[in-house]
Amino acid sequence: MYQKVILSLVISLTLFACASDQKSDQLKKGLQVSENGRYLTKDGKPFFWLGDTGWLLFNKLTREQAVEYLEDRSKKGFNVVQVMVLHTVPSVNIYGDSSLVGGDISRPLQTEGKNFTDSTAYDFWDHIDYVIDKAAEKGIYMALVPVWGTNVKNKKVSPEQAKSYAEFLAKRYKDKWNIIWLNGGDIRGSEVKQVWEVIGNTLRSNDPNHLITFHPRGRTGSSEWFHNEKWMDFNMVQSGHRRYDQDTSSKEKWHYGEDNWKYIEKDYQLKPVKPTIDGEPSYEGIPQGLHNPAEPRWTDADVRRYGYWSVFAGAFGYTYGDNSVMQMYNPADKDAAYGATLSWQQALNDPGAGQMVHLKNLMLSKGPEGYLDRQPDQLLIADGNGEKYSRLMVTRGKDYIFVYTYTGRNIPLKMGVIGSNQVKASWFNPRDGKTIPIGAVENKGTHHFDPPGEEKDGNDWVLVIDKI
Repeated sequence: MYQKVILSLVISLTLFACASDQKSDQLKKGLQVSENGRYLTKDGKPFFWLGDTGWLLFNKLTREQAVEYLEDRSKKGFNVVQVMVLHTVPSVNIYGDSSLVGGDISRPLQTEGKNFTDSTAYDFWDHIDYVIDKAAEKGIYMALVPVWGTNVKNKKVSPEQAKSYAEFLAKRYKDKWNIIWLNGGDIRGSEVKQVWEVIGNTLRSNDPNHLITFHPRGRTGSSEWFHNEKWMDFNMVQSGHRRYDQDTSSKEKWHYGEDNWKYIEKDYQLKPVKPTIDGEPSYEGIPQGLHNPAEPRWTDADVRRYGYWSVFAGAFGYTYGDNSVMQMYNPADKDAAYGATLSWQQALNDPGAGQMVHLKNLMLSKGPEGYLDRQPDQLLIADGNGEKYSRLMVTRGKDYIFVYTYTGRNIPLKMGVIGSNQVKASWFNPRDGKTIPIGAVENKGTHHFDPPGEEKDGNDWVLVIDKI
């Protein structure tokens, strides 16, 4: 009898160990940095990050509304949602559940058990679990900001509290495959840097399988402070919401205005090589400059420009944002920020949101090798790359070239980079994802390509050159 008990225990422990190893292997096969350090892969295949900004998803939406939102974003091709865990310290969700005991970030307020059929029988953290699991069902990663930067800046989080809180988060979510960590939250890494280092190191030591980055202040990038940190897997920039003439602050190290490609270009040159992305360009429907609702609003044409500029400069993906959606605005609440007028449900269908998938599809269209070998190459433009909206952006693989023009200007392209006597040329439309063939072109000298339509802002096209 004793031997049977021992044998049963050994078998149980073996099965448990196998299940644990299998789960660990599954996580390790998930989202990873590519071998060349430039891009991301999932299960060994190229992963193009198409993110949406849903900052207040956990705070302001019911379970049913969260599913509605995730279903919409999944259908539109988004595979990442950037969201705050704690917008404020403490935070309270739509059901009135508070996140913390006594406003202490090291003491998450938890109740025993989970019962998703009764909204009164689960807590703040169970609600987050529910939304994360629903996102997983739809193939969406949740890029979690543990605590928004303002709270740390206002001294509501000490390094000791941050360590305890980060341990709680890492242990709670380390076995969920669809997690990415966004340390920071609209703040310079130099502000209360010790807290950010504690959070980054604690997440890494307790959760070795999920990727970590830092979401910085507008017009800055994470590489300015954390590029060489071991916990930092990839860089993120926030190019921000200002137009060229508004980017005059003497406090910023770089003044790039709307030229978000310059942030990517800067990160692309750094050693060691790490992937980079624009995690917050101008949002569709938000006032230019952010704070004055009387200013013109950024449009779908603008979010397309930011997307193609940054990706062609070497970014591994792109995060789209919408003014109403990012704050989950409900007109009945009368708490609109940044002049939002549409409800978040209406804004889900703003034109830019439906156009982002075309960028993702284009970048993945050349297969795994073509995607992972891609690199920027501005030297292929014969007569200068152009300034501001006239800028031409070039990315290429061994057998193809993409050139983006925001204005539909003439493209003087140096030929002969692709190894064939002739190449096939076509126009890709970023507005609808359709292709217009140009035909075969002799592959030598300089060839001028003239896009359809008149030259003007928003008449954007991608010239596609393929090896025959």
